[in-house]
Amino acid sequence: MTDPRLSVDGTPVARYVLTPDLDARHGPRPYLHPVRTLAGTRVTDALPADHVWHLGASLAVQDVAGTNLWGGRTYVRGTGYTWRADHGRIVHTGWTHRAADRLDHQLQWCDPTGGVLLTERRVLTASAVPGHDGAWRLDLTSTLTAPADRDVTLGSPATNGRPGGAGYGGFFWRAVAAEPPEVLTARLTGEEQVNGCAEAWVAMTGRAPEGGTYTLVFSGLGPGDRWFVRTTMYPGVCVAFAFEETATIRTNTSRHGHYRVVVADGRLDRHTAAALTR
Repeated sequence: MTDPRLSVDGTPVARYVLTPDLDARHGPRPYLHPVRTLAGTRVTDALPADHVWHLGASLAVQDVAGTNLWGGRTYVRGTGYTWRADHGRIVHTGWTHRAADRLDHQLQWCDPTGGVLLTERRVLTASAVPGHDGAWRLDLTSTLTAPADRDVTLGSPATNGRPGGAGYGGFFWRAVAAEPPEVLTARLTGEEQVNGCAEAWVAMTGRAPEGGTYTLVFSGLGPGDRWFVRTTMYPGVCVAFAFEETATIRTNTSRHGHYRVVVADGRLDRHTAAALTR
């Protein structure tokens, strides 16, 4: 199956890797990579040496009812990060709609035996940003539904005992940067201030290793979500579902999310980043 692409007014901006052939320990799941600005600057990384399980832009949670769908080692309370045979996968099960600017499909979040933990409907769209020729926007909407016979709890290394604001897991974007990027919100600046906040938007600006500067403006926190941000260890931004406390999808109910990323060429200031979220 050929990986679908997203385009904006005829310009290819992202490839959607639908069924990656990966080691189970990398948390196989659909992901966007490469994602590019309209001028062609690459703004995602996948399978990086420092965290091989970071896959471009994707939805992933390290603890879904005890299954690791993030990849890598699992954080175990009282023990720390440990390799366990607990890795599941997120699999595409069918298209609802497929076009150059819109991908709409069904998925299953599965445990290591293939048992279905959650079902999902996911829609990705790419569109121009009115009034800004150097930017486009990605919208990803996700509806995660629990089965009819049990609740499903979502957790993170933080909820399993890891200190240091490591509440990652959710909609995660692994960026690229030739040096540590800058990160800011309407009121805050830097990783230490932004990580764990609940600001309406987060902007990351950086320079790609191949050349070209970019700004990514993220929005879409849901109730209880927080921003997980890294700039020094690696460049990444996550809408974290369980930053401090676990989140539960109750029996036969759904969790809805709508995440938007404005992908812009150049380094944008705080005022311009804020305007792009409106």
